[in-house]
Amino acid sequence: MSTGTISLIPPTVDVTETGQEETVDGVRIVFQLTPGTEAPAEMNFLFPDLRALCLAENATHNMHNVLTLRGAVVRDARIWAAYLDEAVEYFHGRYDVAFASHHWPTWGHDEVVRFLTEQRDLYAYLHDQTLRLLNEGLTAPEIAETIELPPALARAWHARGYYGSLNHNAKAVYQRYLGWFDGNVAHLWEHPPVELAKRYVAVAGGPAETLAKARAYAEEGDPRFAATLLNHLVFATAPEVPVGEERPASAVHEEAKEALAGVYERLGHGAENGPWRNFYLTSAQELREGISGETVDMTNPEMAAALTVPMLIDSIAVAIDGPRAWDDDLTVDLVLTDDPVGERRRLTLHNGALTHRAVAEPRTPAGLTLTLSKQQLLGLLAGQGPGKLGVGVKSDPPCSPASSRT
Repeated sequence: MSTGTISLIPPTVDVTETGQEETVDGVRIVFQLTPGTEAPAEMNFLFPDLRALCLAENATHNMHNVLTLRGAVVRDARIWAAYLDEAVEYFHGRYDVAFASHHWPTWGHDEVVRFLTEQRDLYAYLHDQTLRLLNEGLTAPEIAETIELPPALARAWHARGYYGSLNHNAKAVYQRYLGWFDGNVAHLWEHPPVELAKRYVAVAGGPAETLAKARAYAEEGDPRFAATLLNHLVFATAPEVPVGEERPASAVHEEAKEALAGVYERLGHGAENGPWRNFYLTSAQELREGISGETVDMTNPEMAAALTVPMLIDSIAVAIDGPRAWDDDLTVDLVLTDDPVGERRRLTLHNGALTHRAVAEPRTPAGLTLTLSKQQLLGLLAGQGPGKLGVGVKSDPPCSPASSRT
């Protein structure tokens, strides 16, 4: 992730439908909702008095990502194409220029129509042809190696894979519909990376032989398979270090890391796609220099304050150490004096899972009831005690809030 300060400013106006018009600081804006395209909540918008159309990140001067390499929910290329088609018709005749959040403008109404039409066709073709090949029995890697754009789109600079790529976007469409399993049961229960790597290296004749074979593939112009072999070798020869101990890596491990870094560097220099290049070159750097320990603090007060109470509870749920909580059976009621006033939410910790729901009149009493405002809840989550915050506490059966697991 990027470094810096993470924050979130709550919106003051919600845009809920296409055609909604708002005036911001004297500037009229007309919105088109495009959920599920580049983002779960996305929109295009027109400045009618300026005859300028903002396409957010729905139409940019490259092929976008259907699935980002950094990880995200798979986007819907079919819906993406449909909303671009709607934009062509909905805003027709009302703009002279179109621009996006990160890219340069397209000038002239007819040029914008051509641009939008080709972008629409790009995502529609990617989606439909991936499904056609999927239905013919091809797996994700096979589709990625087979699919190609029509010549007219392949010649369009804004359809090139500088950011998203046809190869990994086709795999993303496959993932959206069929998930990770390709139907080959040999892939159903494979060993994890280190154990798998040890076995591949053994089959290849041992570490030294694997290294020699990988270098030969690289020299023969097949860096992709050289990377696969060297990756197994790096995993297989990495020292197994118990906690609190240090153990030097073997000479062959260091040789394998340097050889793999060289292959990654070569693949990165040859990549048209920017994120591919960054991943390859960063991986080469990490093999040579180690992995940076820099982390990003996602728990800052501004972010927490902007979340709703259900979101806050969800954030607690994903922090529960499930195995440690397997045998716990707890219920806690939060009675909120604001946001909205008087709402009661019941939290249940059972079988290591924390769930919650709004309740009007609970059928059974909770083990602990806290009456508090959202601000006081934020204080509790920050480690301040109920007494210090003035939180109303009721136990049934009686218990000490200071010693309870909440």
